Amino acid sequence: MSDKPSCSESPLPPRPVHFLIRGLEAVTEITGRCTSWLAPLMVLATCAVVVLRYALGQGSVALQESVTYMHAALFLLGAGYALKHQHHVRVDIFYRRFSPVGRHWVDALGGLVFLLPLAVFTGWISKDFVLSAWRIREQSADAGGLAWVYLLKTLIPAFALSLLVQVLAETLRHLLALMGYRVTSPEDRL
Repeated sequence: MSDKPSCSESPLPPRPVHFLIRGLEAVTEITGRCTSWLAPLMVLATCAVVVLRYALGQGSVALQESVTYMHAALFLLGAGYALKHQHHVRVDIFYRRFSPVGRHWVDALGGLVFLLPLAVFTGWISKDFVLSAWRIREQSADAGGLAWVYLLKTLIPAFALSLLVQVLAETLRHLLALMGYRVTSPEDRL
């Protein structure tokens, strides 16, 4: 018999940390669910572009650019949501054979060593790029295009923030598990 307590006997994490994780994941969940509505809107806009161009002989640069904006928002703002729900790309040649403790180590170190620095670096490196676009209220170079290129570029630091929020929640969850606290499984999340 092992002296290690079973999962149901493990202590709960401190309440402030538990609420912090739940709050961060709630932000990710809301962002992801709201952002997911861009997918059907993109389909409708793309169909409208095709019908306008080939059936009616009309073009709409603004409508075409709106598809690009929605596509960018869907992927950039949905990154944290994909991470939360384990829909990201994972090369699990070895990972699937690891014990739960081994998986917690891989996920905690992956968050601390790779994802956290990536999110911070992306936000930091995009700062001047985005501020410059806002300063001049950058618009589309195409006639009839959207006048909000600065908003499109703002999605880059928004991506960094969205990823950072979920990386913090994931890393805290795995660190708590490594310290022997009872943590919820992905199925128990919001």
